[in-house]
Amino acid sequence: MASLRRLDQLLSNLGYCSRSEARDWVKAGAVTIAGEPAKNAAQKVDPHTVRVDDEPLDHPDGILLLLHKPLGLVCSHDEREGPNIYSLFPPRWRGRNPVVTSIGRLDKETSGLLLVTDQSALVHRLTSPKHKVPKVYRATLDRDVSTEWIPLFASGTLQLEGEDAPCAPAELTFIGSREAELTLTEGRYHQVRRMFAAVGATVLTLHRTQFGHLKLEELPPGKWRELPLSEFD
Repeated sequence: MASLRRLDQLLSNLGYCSRSEARDWVKAGAVTIAGEPAKNAAQKVDPHTVRVDDEPLDHPDGILLLLHKPLGLVCSHDEREGPNIYSLFPPRWRGRNPVVTSIGRLDKETSGLLLVTDQSALVHRLTSPKHKVPKVYRATLDRDVSTEWIPLFASGTLQLEGEDAPCAPAELTFIGSREAELTLTEGRYHQVRRMFAAVGATVLTLHRTQFGHLKLEELPPGKWRELPLSEFD
């Protein structure tokens, strides 16, 4: 059985309205509990029995999505940084508490698999270096690849400019003369681009195809699919 939650706080945390507005919604008869009009905004309720305008609550247990991030969008909530991935989702989600956020980030010029959630514990777990969650990137480069890069990337000795600790071992495979796949278990700032820069190559396009055991498959850019919150149990 779901834990009971105070109605006005529940509606506020799910982005529906403020707590004071919830009282007005109750008075107007817009909220029902198990088919009966809500009595007051302070009552404790099972979220799965609540309906607003005869619709069940939107993801009352939390959100976990696999998004195909398109090019041109940032993962920041700061509107000053330009168009962001949150514009792809229902406007109500912007008012949720905890906030809906990405697990790690892909920069504006990187496309591909991105996980989005409001589960802060999951964000911390999947971005922690100690858990070594593998992430696979496909890159096209401005020069031919070199077999000498494979043992270097795998050695755990590659040093990025401006950093003291070397990169963790990474698996590099070649797809074509100027295309490669790189599997990382950490997530430093612009790491893929900086690793190739360290061997004299510039990344022209970058796309993440896999995060842990999850793959994009045929999901189109800008679309997402829901995952169970137990996906990483």
